[in-house]
Amino acid sequence: MPHSSSSPSPAQRLAAFYETLTPASLATLDRFYAPDARFKDPFNEVTGIAPIRRIFAHMFATTEAPRFVVTERIEQGEQAMLGWTFHFVLRGRALVVRGVTHLRFDADGRVALHRDYWDAAEELYEKLPLIGGLMRVLKRRLSARGDMH
Repeated sequence: MPHSSSSPSPAQRLAAFYETLTPASLATLDRFYAPDARFKDPFNEVTGIAPIRRIFAHMFATTEAPRFVVTERIEQGEQAMLGWTFHFVLRGRALVVRGVTHLRFDADGRVALHRDYWDAAEELYEKLPLIGGLMRVLKRRLSARGDMH
């Protein structure tokens, strides 16, 4: 679906969808995603609307107050990159994950490919009580700065 400057682009529509995402709005995922859309993030790799919907339903089931804020949007032809922050509460602790999504749209303006890029170690594991200490030790040991005396 071609868009004029007065109507929102597929990337703008998707960004607005994610910024207002609720468990109820997951029912409308097929308005934004093609039936055979592929989705990949650090924990999941699925094809199809139902499996993508399950990923976001799981997010709502396992976190409190999850919320996306789109901070950047770069569009070129049928592709877009969205920079975002994901705010949520896990076990009473407020956390923020920063990432980028690469999107490829089909001829109808629906997502054919959704690939999330974010550093699970830095953005999530280091902030968790037990595994965080281990991740910080590993980061110090593997850092090139540790070689400079």
